[in-house]
Amino acid sequence: MTIQPQVDSKGTCYKFQVASAEQAAAVIRERLGAKARVLSVRSIERTGLRRLWASPMLEVIAQVDSEETSASEPLGSDLGSAKSESLGIFSKAAPTRQTISHLLRRSGLSEMAIGRLEADPAWGGISSEPLHRALVSVSQLLRREGARHAEVTRISRAAFMGTPGAGRTTALCKWLGLEVFRRARMGHVVSVELDRPNPPGVLPVFCEALGVPLARFPASTVPEVAGGFVYFDLPGLSLKNHEQNRAMAAFLDREKIEHRILVLNAAYDHATLRAAYSIGRGMGATHLVFTHLDEVLQWGRLWDYLGDGRLQPLFWGTGPSLTGDCEDDVWDSLVRRTLAGAEVGSETAAPQQLSEENEEVISS
Repeated sequence: MTIQPQVDSKGTCYKFQVASAEQAAAVIRERLGAKARVLSVRSIERTGLRRLWASPMLEVIAQVDSEETSASEPLGSDLGSAKSESLGIFSKAAPTRQTISHLLRRSGLSEMAIGRLEADPAWGGISSEPLHRALVSVSQLLRREGARHAEVTRISRAAFMGTPGAGRTTALCKWLGLEVFRRARMGHVVSVELDRPNPPGVLPVFCEALGVPLARFPASTVPEVAGGFVYFDLPGLSLKNHEQNRAMAAFLDREKIEHRILVLNAAYDHATLRAAYSIGRGMGATHLVFTHLDEVLQWGRLWDYLGDGRLQPLFWGTGPSLTGDCEDDVWDSLVRRTLAGAEVGSETAAPQQLSEENEEVISS
């Protein structure tokens, strides 16, 4: 991009080329600040064959007034002036100040999750706080929500279920690692096939390494040692063949397995997640595990599955390792990862430096 020097004694000027008016407004708003005003905007045709299919570029000259200059107008007025000078190239003024609800939407929270927060009696005071204070208050509000759903019953006899590809067996291995290494508990695992195959994958080798017996059903389904555990590795749930799911539900009821852990792949699209969640609820799921969170940029949508408090979150799988990549402090980690996404673009973030590829200081 060609940049030509230009001198102006009233302040620092910047000249840059952008592809659209929206991009120009974003550059001015995010990198030059509220004191910037547009001096001129003109259209520049592409050169060569590119002019046949590419839209013209916009050359923008903006000025950040010095502190002594008192006659500068608000940025919105300057954009309006630029609009008349450039035959309508700029179509809208700078956006209004961001709100805490807007930042939470940026982090991936759905309207349903935000609606739950806004229904809290404390929301009126939170929404009136500065953004950096409001983020702290929302963090406290979400942690209080988690405290209300804290697990109090230790799991000793539970089945892991989920659709194929959800990481059901890997989730079981991660949980076994927590039980054996961190809690020093022992027990055994039962692999169940019912009317369709259930490939064991790495489960036999992993159980052997832990010293945890693995048996195929029919086998004992009660703990063999005092204070021990029994976990069941079930075949995959079907999103289409409900008869297969009924056979599994009958097995769970017949064996009186009270705790039923639903494993969901967080990287799946929303429709698939909702369908699997609905089937799991119909199967009597009591707990929830999300896997593949290392592939998910925004954790905010997980609140849709936790806000009603119907399923207790057990842990998050954050990678493929069988003995690591696991967050068992689920509420704290979810709050941190959710609000980390909300903080991007907030007014508390440090201003970005101007890119040398797009802008250049012309004078000061």
